[in-house]
Amino acid sequence: MEVKIGVQYSAREIVLESAQQPDDVERLVTAALDAGGLLALSDEKGRRVLVPVEKLAYVEIGESLERRVGFGAM
Repeated sequence: MEVKIGVQYSAREIVLESAQQPDDVERLVTAALDAGGLLALSDEKGRRVLVPVEKLAYVEIGESLERRVGFGAM
């Protein structure tokens, strides 16, 4: 699943592929916002992303799409 995190005052968003379920990611985001600390997520390779909740602009949780390579019929 793909998670996009927008950070205030940053032109780029953080994009990670997570093996977690969308509901689990939503619970983590909600808990971090309630606690006022850090949002901590991990990707499929085990890397962790930590973002202070006061700098969060948005969190987009969605299904990852297969990326097509080459010239094929759409």
